[in-house]
Amino acid sequence: MNQSERAASNENPDAGDEPDDLPWVLRARDGDAEAYDELVTRHRGRIFAMIRQMVKNDADAWDLSQEVFIKAWRALPRFEAKAKFSTWLYRIAHNAVYDWARRKRPEAGGELNDEIFGEERIDPASLTTPSSERRPDESLEGDELREKIEAALDKLSPEHREAVLLKDVNGLSYKEIAEVMECTLGTVMSRLFYARKKLQSILKDEYEAR
Repeated sequence: MNQSERAASNENPDAGDEPDDLPWVLRARDGDAEAYDELVTRHRGRIFAMIRQMVKNDADAWDLSQEVFIKAWRALPRFEAKAKFSTWLYRIAHNAVYDWARRKRPEAGGELNDEIFGEERIDPASLTTPSSERRPDESLEGDELREKIEAALDKLSPEHREAVLLKDVNGLSYKEIAEVMECTLGTVMSRLFYARKKLQSILKDEYEAR
């Protein structure tokens, strides 16, 4: 283990969470552009998909994705590996999307007061969308269901939609989502509770058919 790797190991006792990314992160942090290209290749699909779900525009999503990776490259020397590299990228993407939204809709903004939903009412194991498992003869219905789910997500506020995408699509933990969205664990849980209830109401027929 070289000096850079030992330093990162000391910085991040949970670095083993991303054993494949860590060597590339260390090299990229030292200025290795080829190593950073590898990280971009690994993560650009998920970052683009996340942004695309938020901005609903391929061109803007592409531009914002490029912006995210440019900003990440410039900030990488200051990345201390105390969080997963992917979580750090999602945080940069979060900021990029909300900056974009403020430029597009300067009158919008403000934090939702969703702490009113008590944490004790939340089922952390609940799922946002119906099961993806289906019989072969259900393939046509599956396409229609996917469209309904996307339409239902569009009806959520940006904060609630982002929480759902980070948790149920990208698989982040509550703690990681709190880091990305810069809010408390309680806020994350209440946003997910509200969003899931809203989606379940919209998709009631699909849930009852499961």
